[in-house]
Amino acid sequence: MAEETIFSKIIRQEIPTPLLYQDELVTAFRDITPQASTHILIIPNKLIPTINDVNEADELTLGRMITVAKKLAKEEGIDENGYRLIMNCNEHGGQEVYHLHMHLVGGQPLGKMLNI
Repeated sequence: MAEETIFSKIIRQEIPTPLLYQDELVTAFRDITPQASTHILIIPNKLIPTINDVNEADELTLGRMITVAKKLAKEEGIDENGYRLIMNCNEHGGQEVYHLHMHLVGGQPLGKMLNI
């Protein structure tokens, strides 16, 4: 079993964080070190350390992460001009917190690549 992360505490609001979205599968909140004018993290409520740890039982959760990203992009007013969804995996992929998460970034031109 993977160890609990800071995200686990945010999900349970043990670390008070303004939530943008939460349901039985996923939670979303603003990144504390934004890399763009809009930078939101969307995380599964279940602790999945990396993309390599995803299994078939997690498919609904991963799909929900994308539909929540779409909803939040619209609410943030970045859906028309565009945005980027990023998931990092392990050290070489730039993953810093080992609790699977999706970055929703936008609100400005992002260029061809974005280092997060």
